[in-house]
Amino acid sequence: MTRPTHTLALLAAVLAALGGLIPILIPGCSRPGGGRLAIKGSDTMVALGQLWAEEFMKVNPDAIVSVTGGGSGTGITALIQGSCDVAQASRRIEQEEMDEARAAGRVPVEHVVAWDGIAVIVHPSCPVNSLTLPQLSDVFQGKITSWKDLGGKDAPIVLLARETSSGTHVFFKERVLQLDGERPDADYVRSAVLSTSSQAVHDEVASNPNAIGYVGIAYVDYKVKALGVAADRDSPYYEPTIEHIRDHSYAIARPLYAYTAGELPETVRKFLDFAQGPQGQAIVKEVGFIPVPDEAPQPAPAGPRAEGPPER
Repeated sequence: MTRPTHTLALLAAVLAALGGLIPILIPGCSRPGGGRLAIKGSDTMVALGQLWAEEFMKVNPDAIVSVTGGGSGTGITALIQGSCDVAQASRRIEQEEMDEARAAGRVPVEHVVAWDGIAVIVHPSCPVNSLTLPQLSDVFQGKITSWKDLGGKDAPIVLLARETSSGTHVFFKERVLQLDGERPDADYVRSAVLSTSSQAVHDEVASNPNAIGYVGIAYVDYKVKALGVAADRDSPYYEPTIEHIRDHSYAIARPLYAYTAGELPETVRKFLDFAQGPQGQAIVKEVGFIPVPDEAPQPAPAGPRAEGPPER
């Protein structure tokens, strides 16, 4: 199982304390000709953006880079309004946002900068080891409310989700609750606790034996247990490892994006080249995500089946 690096864990803790804001400045950044670059958006990606910025400024000492979280939707809105240069997003831009951007004279350009898997996590003491997508959909809609209905103990399920501005919130809703369009009206139950970051979800699950939540795979460590997931009860169960995402087995995987708009200033172009180049992709791997050259996950092939709980 992928574990977050010490650096990622430390950055996540700092981000939680500061509300997702980390301005990054280094000596010499006020020199004439130094490019300014504002990055805003996905909290899943903000620690990755922080590390990219630090290394980028080492090789571009005249650059001034700031990295701010707040969620994918917040970043895309800032890009549309012209208050950031790069919007980091853990979901694809929506048509309504594209229309709004065009109306503002700013047409977003999409750049895939990494790949990620969404891990469904529980407390290590939880006896449930795997679930199907339909079961997860029912859990997060509030149709299944007790662990005993999933093969666990007789205890209420405590639901943890990301806040509505989070790209992870939107992706999980579309991919899992709505099953890629099969349940178009599905939505999170009102009792779900909305958390401001993946680290907050991780920490609550780690301390609550009845909790279930979801995080990017970079946030999975020994303090939580990641469940195996199957498309349905007739499909194999796979855990969210880098290998299973890379070979298209794991069902809840996604690209991570950077969005820009208009003609790119030199500093923005250099930063994107850096992030998508060998050094930037090495940082992607270090953090626990998957480098860009890997292809998008496809429907899971036949494979070994892990024992899962009975379908409800």
